[in-house]
Amino acid sequence: MKQMNEAQLNELEQDLNAIRDEVLADLGERDANYIRRVVRLHRSLEVAGRVMMPFGFIPPVFVAATAALGISKIIENMEIGHNVMHGQYDWMNDPSLHSQTYEWDTVCTGDSWRLTHNYEHHTYTNIIGKDRDYGYALLRLSDDDKWRPAHSLQFINYILLSVFFQWGVGLHELEFERIRRGEVSLKEKLPFLKGFVRKGGRQAFKDYVFFPLVTFPVAPIVLAGNIGANLIRNLWSSTVIFCGHFTQDAETFTEEECEGESKGHWYLRQLTGSSNFSGNRFVHLLSGHLSYQMEHHVFPDLPAHRYPEISEKVQAVCKKHGIHYNTGSFARQYGTVLKRILSYSLPDRLREKWTAQPQTA
Repeated sequence: MKQMNEAQLNELEQDLNAIRDEVLADLGERDANYIRRVVRLHRSLEVAGRVMMPFGFIPPVFVAATAALGISKIIENMEIGHNVMHGQYDWMNDPSLHSQTYEWDTVCTGDSWRLTHNYEHHTYTNIIGKDRDYGYALLRLSDDDKWRPAHSLQFINYILLSVFFQWGVGLHELEFERIRRGEVSLKEKLPFLKGFVRKGGRQAFKDYVFFPLVTFPVAPIVLAGNIGANLIRNLWSSTVIFCGHFTQDAETFTEEECEGESKGHWYLRQLTGSSNFSGNRFVHLLSGHLSYQMEHHVFPDLPAHRYPEISEKVQAVCKKHGIHYNTGSFARQYGTVLKRILSYSLPDRLREKWTAQPQTA
């Protein structure tokens, strides 16, 4: 991480606080109208997908229905659920859009997400040993994790995690790695597991039992469409999240270097541990504006649709303080994620040899 003295960190804090204060002073009807339009879009796409699905015996209709339902789930999870549960719209005093009452369309409970993501991940971003989102206890992504033969298969683990992403996120609070080490007992996790089974059971029943049953003559088609929609959502959301945290230039940190950190130091860690990717307005919408992951990690409770307009100001602050603004095309950033996963699956000697080779364009 870039070395900055206390005076420089204080100045960084002041510069970023000024951006935050400017947005907070401008919050209002524009932001409320935006999130309500997105909610209407999500609901319209879901209704369209559900209505078309029974006619999925016509191949183009099946594709359209699955795509509509999949995009609806993406928008609800990424632009609505994730951002609402960060408190970005609490100021509206709308119970349906409040961080503490919102329950999203995925197997992870809102309470579990607020603990593992809002608190653990955003507080300890990329601190090895503290941020359990770093590799999700499945992937070796830095030298801090000693190579083991099991890591040779981690690309398979990555594929499985992406395919079943909502279930992996839903079970994240179980802390399976700590149970395996004997640091936590399964009995201690029973309250969490009961909530997970209830929520996961409702989600599975809705998509894989209820909707197929009410369209019984074409139940297999509806079931296949619902599975496809969830797969689309899982693959996209996992890819966006990996591109925001595990690119080649996203830094990791030790617990020692973050002890007693100031707000300015926290800001610095959020900037250097995150990464952005470019795209059009539709890409930004589907990513929940996590295509601006750096802005999100610095300002997690500001409405995410504001990130594009403040990104130039954040870039200017980074340039002023000599901080690398980690961005690039979606393809480039995702390519570095795949390279990181593959390279750290190798023993150190082979990884160093591979990464030392000149890369062709």
